[in-house]
Amino acid sequence: MGLLNFFSKGTFSHGVHPPTNKEITSAKKIRRLPFPDHLILPLNQHIGKPAKAIVRKGQEVVRGEPIAEADGFVSVPLHAPATGRVKAIRPMSTARGEQFMSIVLDVYEGDTQQVQWRHEYDIDNMGAAQLRQAIQDMGMVGLGGAAFPSHAKVTIPDDKTVDTLVINGCECEPYLSCDHRTMLEYPEDLMRGISFVMRAAQLTTAVIGIEDNKMNAVEKLREHIPQGSNITVVAVETKYPQGSEKMLLKSLLGKEVPAGKIPLDIGAVVNNVGTVSAIGKLLPRGEGMTERVVTVTGPGIDKPGNYIIPLGTPIGFVLDQVGYRGGRNNFVLGGPMMGPSVSDLETPITKGSSGLLILNEAEVLKETRRIWPCIKCGQCLDACPMHLNPSQLGQLAGKRQFALMAEDYHLNDCFECGCCSYVCPSNIPLVQQFRVAKAYNREQVALKNE
Repeated sequence: MGLLNFFSKGTFSHGVHPPTNKEITSAKKIRRLPFPDHLILPLNQHIGKPAKAIVRKGQEVVRGEPIAEADGFVSVPLHAPATGRVKAIRPMSTARGEQFMSIVLDVYEGDTQQVQWRHEYDIDNMGAAQLRQAIQDMGMVGLGGAAFPSHAKVTIPDDKTVDTLVINGCECEPYLSCDHRTMLEYPEDLMRGISFVMRAAQLTTAVIGIEDNKMNAVEKLREHIPQGSNITVVAVETKYPQGSEKMLLKSLLGKEVPAGKIPLDIGAVVNNVGTVSAIGKLLPRGEGMTERVVTVTGPGIDKPGNYIIPLGTPIGFVLDQVGYRGGRNNFVLGGPMMGPSVSDLETPITKGSSGLLILNEAEVLKETRRIWPCIKCGQCLDACPMHLNPSQLGQLAGKRQFALMAEDYHLNDCFECGCCSYVCPSNIPLVQQFRVAKAYNREQVALKNE
């Protein structure tokens, strides 16, 4: 890919500047929450085929033990986040608003939080294929929210030439600071993880992109770059959605991913800092993924912060631990721009849960304003980072012209960042309309293929 233009503007066109609200938690060190009395572990915590349960009701498991296996290449296993007994395997609520087959685990009270099941690796002598298999075996997925299996991402097709690893440390979603704290507190894990991923994908260059409102993280990571390594840390403009793959590649490399293509097509692999840091921490220990760092924040709680939370922990338990005050609140798993709202307090923290945002009554009322007709102001066109026409797409959605939206108006290039909805003076739920359209189109394709 040659020399990167690190002296470019470090930005992309369009986007928005919502209030970051990160000061609530960005200076708070990562702490660990206790285990709840039960865990709910959906088998679909990643993009691709859900995992297959390999335990039965009544079976005892120890922390770290595999309880579900990968069902194919684009799939990952699941490990027990705590020692306990399998209570049930049945459909349970998920953040997507649907019920999905889940392993319900009763946690043994007072059990240690140390991992008791490990797989020993001779990492120094492992080849690229062996490293990729180990990454799959640990159940690793993208922790930025998409939850794409990490081993699949670093498996480079034979027809692609890829040499650059881009590590996404932007964390552009308002309120969230778990990636920021990870960079500050676990820089050694991150650097170690970068070396593993570069070996697994056989890459030669690594670039860490961080928004310039986190300069302490930029400086911290520059101090920890291993001598002789080809790793660079670059500050980019603070703007939403800077952390999107395509936006970050434009900011860092000055290259655009063509419509319908992926970062591999321009010679790059993109991974979140939390993902790479977890690989650097867990792989040498031979441990599976059993927990993650989650930002728990918002005006509706007393003890906002960044917490290590076992996977499967119901959000109701988290709320009890952080001083939830009750009342009319909105619970968002993730950030306010792209995270789904949830209402069931049994909804669990999963691998893709980067945040739990609790908005109090005043904030909720802001989100329930009246919807007005489109006034053709063009603000959504100026905000869309993909240079689409959200206004036109919204009108087509209202007429249920879903196929036309995809065929002639590039609906599938929309990654649902929410910029259009954020700036719309008529409060039109554009992103929600686009999600409905995409879901309908997927259903029609599935019906045709039956």
